[in-house]
Amino acid sequence: MSHMPIPLQEVRTTCPYCGVGCGVKATPLGDGGALIEGDAGHAASRGRLCVKGSALGETLGLDGRLLHPAVRRDGAMARAGWEEALDTVADGFRRIIAEHGPDAVALYVSGQILTEDYYVANKFMKGYVGSANIDTNSRLCMSSAVAGHKRAFGEDVVPGCYEDFELADAIVLVGSNAAWCHPTLFQRIVKAKEARPELQIVVLDPRRTATCELADLHLPLKPGSDVRLFNGLLTYLVGEGAVDHAFVAAHTSGMEAALDEARLGGDVEEVARACGVDPAQLRAFYELFARTEKVVTAFSMGVNQSSSGTDKVNGIINCHLLTGRIGRPGMGPFSLTGQPNAMGGREVGGLANMLAAHLDLDNAGHREAVRSFWGAPRIADKPGLKAVDLFRAVEAGKVKAVWIMATNPVVSMPDADQVRRALAACELVVVSDVVANTDVAPYAHVLLPALAWGEKDGTVTNSERCISRQRAFLPAPGEARADWQALCDVARRMGFAGFDYDGAHAIFDEHARLSTWKNDEDGYRRAFRLDPLVGIDRAAYDALEPVQWPLRAPTDGAARLFGDGRFSHPDGKARFVATAPRLPVHATGGEYPLALNTGRLRDQWHTMTRTGKSPRLAGHAAEPFVDLHPHDALLAGVREGELARVSSQWGAMVARVAHGGGIARGAVFVPIHWNGHNASDARVGALVNPEVDPVSGEPEFKHTPVRVEPFGVAWHGFILSRTELNLERVAHWTRVRGSGFLRYELGGREPVSPAMARALLGADEDADWIEYEDKSEGMLRAALVVDGRLEACLFASRRPDLPARAWLGGLFAQAELSARERATLLAGRAPTLGPDPGPTVCSCFGVGRNTICTAIDKQGLTTPAEVTACLRAGGNCGSCLPEIRSLLQEARSAVA
Repeated sequence: MSHMPIPLQEVRTTCPYCGVGCGVKATPLGDGGALIEGDAGHAASRGRLCVKGSALGETLGLDGRLLHPAVRRDGAMARAGWEEALDTVADGFRRIIAEHGPDAVALYVSGQILTEDYYVANKFMKGYVGSANIDTNSRLCMSSAVAGHKRAFGEDVVPGCYEDFELADAIVLVGSNAAWCHPTLFQRIVKAKEARPELQIVVLDPRRTATCELADLHLPLKPGSDVRLFNGLLTYLVGEGAVDHAFVAAHTSGMEAALDEARLGGDVEEVARACGVDPAQLRAFYELFARTEKVVTAFSMGVNQSSSGTDKVNGIINCHLLTGRIGRPGMGPFSLTGQPNAMGGREVGGLANMLAAHLDLDNAGHREAVRSFWGAPRIADKPGLKAVDLFRAVEAGKVKAVWIMATNPVVSMPDADQVRRALAACELVVVSDVVANTDVAPYAHVLLPALAWGEKDGTVTNSERCISRQRAFLPAPGEARADWQALCDVARRMGFAGFDYDGAHAIFDEHARLSTWKNDEDGYRRAFRLDPLVGIDRAAYDALEPVQWPLRAPTDGAARLFGDGRFSHPDGKARFVATAPRLPVHATGGEYPLALNTGRLRDQWHTMTRTGKSPRLAGHAAEPFVDLHPHDALLAGVREGELARVSSQWGAMVARVAHGGGIARGAVFVPIHWNGHNASDARVGALVNPEVDPVSGEPEFKHTPVRVEPFGVAWHGFILSRTELNLERVAHWTRVRGSGFLRYELGGREPVSPAMARALLGADEDADWIEYEDKSEGMLRAALVVDGRLEACLFASRRPDLPARAWLGGLFAQAELSARERATLLAGRAPTLGPDPGPTVCSCFGVGRNTICTAIDKQGLTTPAEVTACLRAGGNCGSCLPEIRSLLQEARSAVA
């Protein structure tokens, strides 16, 4: 397949990371790279990019890319042509459907694919295969919000927009570390707070995260107690006379039942005890909410990823319905989406229990409407398998073929080892991806090379319903194709009509037409509609500006919904939902005394297939860690900086112990990003319990009973190497990318020796080898030099406090080591070098913690602005400003 050449000019596109949907300007450099900057013309971000977005240019290389199809032959993967690969997929799906029925096949897709890909996948499965067995990794992050919106509003709709954060008088962030997970939106909040110090910020989160550095009030509630807290708020609002009776009477139903349930929770003191918070602080929050009309309550994974996530969402919405604070500027419940196109996937019915265009799968009239629009021979007549149940059905042999697209469930799913077992037993596993060696790839029978960000062309929808274009600015590498093209090719091979599109614009036009199809019929008035974009041609699609649905004109969207008091239920009214508090299904205690919470880090994304390519992003957290309270560490017999095993009844992992200062006793936190290719044993998904919310099917990622115990090693160490190494002899390793080298952090049980060091670094007896050993201290330092250039070095010690890596890493940029550098190499730092800068705080400018602390101390810095003026830290994306504020506070506390 030929591809159009990409012109070397600035291209406006959209960031591929979180749901904020920041605008990006990319200018190809002609060598496969691109200059990246923020797009000031994009309303979502106004030119801002977080550190991940700023580093996108470092992630565009083709190293590790899947560039050609492959098919398993005689037990081994072998390169194949597209024709053979597509025939294998189509023949396999056709045969299995003929023998076992349409529910024996499934698709598992991703919020990383574009709306056009999602649309075709949904049409293929639900309309032509005739099964709703298509689910997505958005099930793991946003499905509780979807279910809560549907119950309350009659439709999956976020009522507000980002401007509401700037217009609000109070912002409540629930289970959201927005400073790290939605950085550019958080910076808008920071600027609003600076302009109006009276703006109140409340954070409800068991952890004291970076977001809390901006908060006026932090309530560290017990995990899983959100429903109890918002039920308490509901009854408090009634008691304080804060009810908008006219709004409730005219535009809602179900209030009394919701109140009857909420009142069972008792008064403020009883609620505070149940939530584990100070009664005075809880009352202060309730009072603030009651007296402040303009309140935005934003929630994210801490709410959704729970076995009671949907009730948590409805508990929040109930409080806004009771006070009529919805659909108007500066107020409303706001779901902060996790992935770049989780919202777009929901628009086209990407979840197993949805139909396209916000139509209901369990409504016969809606099913027929979609079937007739598509001209499909059939339509799925029941919900499909949600993610956790889907992979259980694969293991049980009920689903015999699964096509996995743009996601890595062996890492990201709960009970991830079960997913591995399922795929190993599956008759046909098809994987579409951009990366050749993922944790899923070993189980594939067919590998299909997909287009990556910068190469693919389509649309995404962000958290405020804004549709934006992702535009190609790089040519398609190798034989990679768009996901929608691969789906259409398979559909045609299976004899399905309706899959002849001449470009992504044609798919989007069909998507827009379906949004208007039979809308307002049978009493079902959908907010989601794209009427002004019906008939869009290629030129108009290419020029499409960011716009929020529902649209009034091609460039005029609605910022807010429900301002007229009309909702999407047939009677036009919103629903209060009675929410009964429920504890997490699996309680801590006995063998597993601690509660595991998982989440993202500031500078990494999902399973690191993209961010892992950037040396700049590796500096903030180079290896996985388990953050726990010092008291719990003492009880577990582990020490900060050493390795520990974290285990549950489902699995185990190894990570380095940290005391971040934000963890309550009884809880631990582990980041989600490390996979089987960048760490020996760090897939936290293997530990996570597979319990799900009974309504949404979203798993309980925030509460898994675990234990922490020492992972004994004889030595700690690190290797910097230009080439990838075989580390089978090492008990534990993690790997990140440096600038011109790979960095391995190690823990070993086999005694470290010069012979072992030579073997690890690949040095023969004649190699140019530098070595120092101190057996009494258990220390070994060695370096391999090739043609005068540093090839690799190893530093090992009984203790985990090893030399800083920064100066050593810088030596890999040199064509040849000087005599002085050779002499001082094994010291780990140059004699003339200043103090160790410490762990990276500001990734944009490479400023370390020690550098910032020294400047604060020596120069008397007291504000983040002064730190930025002195060191530049915090002067670009602002993602590090919460950490800088924390360091300033530590300095003030030390002086006091």
